[in-house]
Amino acid sequence: MPKQILVADDDSDIAAIIAEVLTDEGYLVHTASNGLEVLDKINTHEISLLILDIMMPEMDGLEVLTQLKKESNIPVMILSAKGRDIDKVIGLQIGADDYMAKPFSLDELVARVSAHLRREHRREKINEIIRLSTIELNKSTFQVFVKGTPKDFSTKEFLILSYLIENKGQVLTREQIYEAVWKDAYGGDMTTVTVHIKNIRSKLGCESNLLETVWGVGYRMTGGH
Repeated sequence: MPKQILVADDDSDIAAIIAEVLTDEGYLVHTASNGLEVLDKINTHEISLLILDIMMPEMDGLEVLTQLKKESNIPVMILSAKGRDIDKVIGLQIGADDYMAKPFSLDELVARVSAHLRREHRREKINEIIRLSTIELNKSTFQVFVKGTPKDFSTKEFLILSYLIENKGQVLTREQIYEAVWKDAYGGDMTTVTVHIKNIRSKLGCESNLLETVWGVGYRMTGGH
């Protein structure tokens, strides 16, 4: 599926030109004409990069950026007629990843978009590997290694272990684990999660002590680095 880009500009002509150029490059492009619409589309689409104007109705670009960075790490390129150095500094301090002043070169815009998405892809690849002590999980291949030795985990076992490690130190109830892994409301039967936890402990071998039972509550991953 192509990467999705959101172009936010109250000038429909500029938004349309950018959208056309980026569509020709193979991206799926959405547009927004005000700040509130930007936040709505961020929540309803899997946006990989936001191209954001500052001067917009309802909520300006700097407000949008402030709200967005509280909840998301989506790369943001500011594209604005406000080309003064102070405007660039403010935008970058708030959390923008790049700043281009209008008028701008379409070729340069495409090059910068491509560069940001390549960097983001590299970050995603790095984040596919999860480690705790000698346990290593590869989220792209669903492989588990303990001290470098591959272990045969089912998909659900892998997802449970991944969820526990990513929330290391937190006590997770059976209900939380079930709903996170099975993507369904917990039905009250503790057996399913309990059996999977038992299997995970067996397969972790010498590292099984990292998976603690908190009696009457749930489970917690501890230790490691």
